[in-house]
Amino acid sequence: MSLTERHSATLPAHGGRPFSWRFTTPLFLGSALNPINSSLIATALLPIAHDLGIQIGQTAALVAALYLASSVTQPTAGKAAEVFGPRRVFISGIVMVALGGVFGGFATSLWMLIVSRVVIGLGTSCAYPTAMLLIQRRAKDAGLAKPPGGVLGGLMIAGIATASLGLPLGGVLVNALTWRAVFFVNVPVAVIAFVAAVAWIEPDPKRAERMSARDIASKLDLPGIVGFAGAMLTLLIFLFDLPAVHWWILVLSLAIWAVLVLWELRARTPFIDVRLLASNPGLANTYLRFGLTQLCVYVVLYGITQWIESVRGFNESAAGLLLLPMTLISGLIITPLSRRGLVRGPVVAAAATCLIGSVGVLLLSSTVWMGVVVVLTLVFGLAIGFSTAGNQISLTQHAPADQLGTASGLLRTFGYVGSIGASAVTGLVFHHSVTDQGVHQIGWIMTAVSVVLVALTLADRTLRPARK
Repeated sequence: MSLTERHSATLPAHGGRPFSWRFTTPLFLGSALNPINSSLIATALLPIAHDLGIQIGQTAALVAALYLASSVTQPTAGKAAEVFGPRRVFISGIVMVALGGVFGGFATSLWMLIVSRVVIGLGTSCAYPTAMLLIQRRAKDAGLAKPPGGVLGGLMIAGIATASLGLPLGGVLVNALTWRAVFFVNVPVAVIAFVAAVAWIEPDPKRAERMSARDIASKLDLPGIVGFAGAMLTLLIFLFDLPAVHWWILVLSLAIWAVLVLWELRARTPFIDVRLLASNPGLANTYLRFGLTQLCVYVVLYGITQWIESVRGFNESAAGLLLLPMTLISGLIITPLSRRGLVRGPVVAAAATCLIGSVGVLLLSSTVWMGVVVVLTLVFGLAIGFSTAGNQISLTQHAPADQLGTASGLLRTFGYVGSIGASAVTGLVFHHSVTDQGVHQIGWIMTAVSVVLVALTLADRTLRPARK
């Protein structure tokens, strides 16, 4: 039996349940690795600095390394999955995660850890966009017009809403074992996801013809990928150098972005379809809404966490547990919203809760009742849930079916741009010390961002119901 025939004959083997737990388990596990790793490292930075004898400021490179790798690889993996097949790319990514975890666990220098974080970022970024394509393919094979909302909801929880789990998990691992555990923990999860994917996900259909290296480079748009990586790298360097302002780096980044846009307008199979974004305001606004929401959420994850530890005197584990309600409440609302396929209501609610939570940050002080912090985390948990569900459904509605992998990766990239901006804001405000005044400055910045988010959401005509 050929691979194509085996692919078409897979569904009956699952007892008529195309989206059984066997199919979804490796996809959810793999997709959760990236958001968890993005915050998992936070509690290990100080022990790493002490153990390796380096300054704490140098460990920021470990955060930046995963951000850069993830922001570039998310759409790249989606593009590669469209060309080579999503299962192949998914499994390749899982193997990279295991290798990165082992290399980082045995690392003896900062550079080895940076390489490990890059490899982990590359590997974990393959999961979410390929999972979207695999789910879409399974729905098509099952004769469904679109994937079930519950499955998409589960993927959203795993791929986006689990970011705050990294803080309490990292605190437990570092306190119980050592900082090396935050790297080694990737290995068993990757092994489980690999075995499950090989056993329970049908192989990609065999390609009708072999592609030359030139054809592959053209289909992937390698110049576009390199240009995107250069533009993101220079932007990242500029943001992480704040409050020191190196204008030449920003000018270089803008120049690379301009050249990238010109190239993509002429590319046969563009990595980033600029024309599509310009002609599809619904898709462009989806990316902007998600990025702005993630900026506010990650300011809470980074800035408020530092304030809880420095001003209120909580340790890393306690600070992580205080933020745990964000994940719990977001997970509770994502699935029911996804099943109903709603867009306008959830994204409006996401903008409103971001604004309410941002104003609430202004109430924080060294004497405020800690219950206020818990309430704020619940509010931002609602923002995560509403934003994730609404914008993901909006993505599936506006993105072309043959570009869903790249489009899904770009959604995550905009989320990482938001988190990078949050890290820059936190570093700028708390550059010298963490104070109540600083957290109020962060609150005002978040409020301004939320006002823009509300205005963008309310002005989006693609969200308005069609006139009869």
